[in-house]
Amino acid sequence: MVNESKVPLAELRNAHKSYGPVHALSGCNLQIHPGEVVAMLGPNGAGKTTAVNLMMGLLKPDEGQAQLFGVAPRHARARIRTGVMLQVSGVPDTLRVKEHIKLFSSYYPNPMPLERVLAVSGLKGLENRSFGKLSGGQKQRLLFGLAICGRPELVFLDEPTVGLDVEARRAMWDEIKDLVQHGTSVALTTHYLEEADFLADRIVILNKGKIIAEGSPEQIKTLAAKKCIRCYTSLNATQLAVLPGVVSVREHRHGVEILTAMAEETLKLMFTKDPGLSQLEIVGAGLEEAFLNLTQDNDTEVAA
Repeated sequence: MVNESKVPLAELRNAHKSYGPVHALSGCNLQIHPGEVVAMLGPNGAGKTTAVNLMMGLLKPDEGQAQLFGVAPRHARARIRTGVMLQVSGVPDTLRVKEHIKLFSSYYPNPMPLERVLAVSGLKGLENRSFGKLSGGQKQRLLFGLAICGRPELVFLDEPTVGLDVEARRAMWDEIKDLVQHGTSVALTTHYLEEADFLADRIVILNKGKIIAEGSPEQIKTLAAKKCIRCYTSLNATQLAVLPGVVSVREHRHGVEILTAMAEETLKLMFTKDPGLSQLEIVGAGLEEAFLNLTQDNDTEVAA
């Protein structure tokens, strides 16, 4: 007998997947454990969606193995414990919101009540509207509701907040947090670094089909090994960009932000060239800076 308490909810073992000459995944090893939110980040074409599709059984690896709850992903025993929200839904435009929810709920042994799904997904008052007549954001919220209506132990969310305004995005974040508190684990892909930073216990960064970094948000940030200098200076972007250690310069109405790998040396020269430099602030690099730094170096593989 397999001890399910020690089996990852979802797993890729040395998974390879190609589309013709394009290597979408090359030897990917990834596990999703109970009680955690895992965010997969990466540039377009990095392999995030392919990794999700392999773990869900929508694709088969060319080499390696994919498992869901310790069995083949397409096994019925795994499917009824899983919820899925994909970028491409394929749900009929003509069915009404409540009809979609009732249909999806029927696939699960202990689904949420309809009213609860409507409340969680922010669709109260829209239950009789057809899917085709919903706005883009409302469609996203319905797809989220369909992913969670069966009270899944694990839910895959592929770019869940695309098309949502700021208020709706943050409301969905709160609902995802609430799901986790009630025992659901989450694997999500996102292009919003703020979303990953807010939600994730663990971040996995993919680039060109390989995992290049993995760890908590704080661990990923430390991998950047850079500092962000914020200040007002008479030096322009061209002058700043050539200083030692400077990776990037961003000018805005509140001054300038300089990302540097050699903060002390950069500052010494800045003060030499501009003694009037003011409102100086030095902070650790954020997730965005770490992400850009890691994905720009395609040959680097790091684990935190």
